[in-house]
This record gives sequence, structure tokens and C-alpha cells, in this order.
Amino acid sequence: MSLVALMDRRKLLRRTLIQILKPIVFRQGAASTAVPVSSKGRGRGGIDKILVANRGEIACRIMRTARRLGIRTVAVFSDADRGALHVESAEEAVWIGPAPARFSYLNASTIIQAALRTGAQAIHPGYGFLSESAEFAQLCEDAGLNFIGPPASAIRDMGDKSASKRIMGAAGVPLVPGYHGDRQDIDFLKSEAEKIGYPILIKPTHGGGGKGMRIVQNSDEFADSFLGALREAGSSFGISTVLIEKYITQPRHVEVQVFGDKHGNVIHLYERDCSVQRRHQKIIEEAPAPNISDEFRSHLGEAAVAAAKAVGYYNAGTVEFIMDTVSGQFYFMEMNTRLQFPD
Repeated sequence: MSLVALMDRRKLLRRTLIQILKPIVFRQGAASTAVPVSSKGRGRGGIDKILVANRGEIACRIMRTARRLGIRTVAVFSDADRGALHVESAEEAVWIGPAPARFSYLNASTIIQAALRTGAQAIHPGYGFLSESAEFAQLCEDAGLNFIGPPASAIRDMGDKSASKRIMGAAGVPLVPGYHGDRQDIDFLKSEAEKIGYPILIKPTHGGGGKGMRIVQNSDEFADSFLGALREAGSSFGISTVLIEKYITQPRHVEVQVFGDKHGNVIHLYERDCSVQRRHQKIIEEAPAPNISDEFRSHLGEAAVAAAKAVGYYNAGTVEFIMDTVSGQFYFMEMNTRLQFPD
């Protein structure tokens, strides 16, 4: 891509972001109506106070943005964070429990009670903790609170890798050849691996971070790899189910940022290359992704938008693809239904 073309693209992206990120909030109880935030901090019937269900840098960033929009914030904190910056940055702060996260930042009922008690109309989960919990998103809705994130149904569908790939396949989004069904008996999955052709990848249906993944080079390795993947999936995520796919030997990891609203509109904000990794964790993200054509970039963006629309997605999200550098094909991997640093 030439320097001039790159500069033009960045100008377009900047204009698009300005349009998307205008100070808009949704009316409480009327998701189809958007109301600008007034200089006093509230559109008629809109949101004037949010609880930030997180800590550290992401909580501080959310609070700074809310302040610019004239929206008051409520912090939550455990014993370990009583004097933290995010506590001092908010107009109000509520203690939610002892230091271990499972007793504080992962305690959904306590956080919802804090929001109701302080009069917050919405909860922003940030990333991590409860940000990808469909149960928490549903609890917010049931309590009459706005969950600042995607719908619970989208989090649920995309949180199960097998279910998400079935949905994506039905929507015409390219998938790596594999088995994404419910059967988990070892003989059946081994026969599916033979059909796919080695090497194959055994992957937990839930969770992430590379935990439980096993590369299997031949049928002799299948049984031990399968049992090891089940054990690690169960201990890491509490769900001992896996899927199997063709292992892409020369891949690139490319992901696309998407934004959706509650009117069914979804756009993409182009891609970034995340191929430089260590232990399946990204080290460098490069945008725009180098050495791909404009036509390929267009197809990638269209697939990301189709993926988001297939689950009725709104808010910010990231659709991840794996690219086979040998064949030049790309395939859906998964979707992160949350803010993703440095979004």
C-alpha cells in the first residue's frame, strides 16, 4: 500500500470513528431510540450515571470518557483496591468484598445490587472479569439495567466455539474444515480426524488463551492428545468438550474490529495482523495488516460484518480469522464479545 493510500485510509477511518463515537446513549427501556447527552449530563430519559464493574486502567479510561460526556460514574472495589486510582476517579465508590476476584469483581449479584443502590442506570464491564458473561448481561437486563456491551444471546452463542462455528457456517462465513458437533466419544472423533486429514488441531469449545489446544500429527498421537485436551479444558474452563479442525501449518492471525448498533447496522473498522505470538498470546498487533490486497481486505471485512449480523451483535467486538498463507484462504476462528485492548 502506498503512503498516500495509507494516509487517505487513516483519514477515512478517523472520520468514521468520529461519526460512531459521538456522545450518544440509549434511553432506558427503549433500545431503539438514541438520545444525545446534554451539557448537564443527561438526555431526556437517558443515562446520567454508570457503574464501572472493573478496576485499573480500563476502569479509569471508561471514567474519563464518561466525564467528557457529562455522565457520573460509580466505582467498585475490593479490599485490595481501596486506595486505587479508579476509586478516586469516580464520583461514588462501593466496596464489594474481599481481595479474591471470585468474592468481589466476579460476584455478579453484589455488583448489580451496588448499581441499584447508587441509582446507576447502566453497568460497563470493561474487559476481563464479567465482560463476556452471558449470565451477567442477562441479570443486568432482568434488573432493568443497561449492560454496556453486546446482547446476552450473542455472548452465549459466540462463547461456545462449536455453536458459533455452526452459526457462522449457516451464515456463509468461511470455516476451517473440521468437526464442530456435540459428539465427544473418542472413536468417533478419531474417525472424523481421519476424514479431515492430519495434522489436526484439538481445541476446547470454551475458553481461550491456547489452553487445552493440542496439535496432532498422526493417528498414533490422537488418544493421548484428546484425553490431555479434555483434562486441561475441564480444569481451566469447567467444561470438558472439544472440537477438531484441520491444522493450518503456515498461518497468519488477522482480526477485524466491528461496531454494531441496536438498529441492525454493523460496520467494520478494518483489520490488524496479530501473527506475532508467544504461547498463543499476541505480542505485536499491526494495522493495517501488511501484504494483503485491497480485494482480500474487502472480503475479510464483509465476512466480519456477516459474522456479527448472524448473532444480532451490537456494541464493539473483534472477529478473529486464521489465514492459510499456502492457499490464500481465510477462515473464521472466533469472536471476542467485548472491548479488547487497545480498542
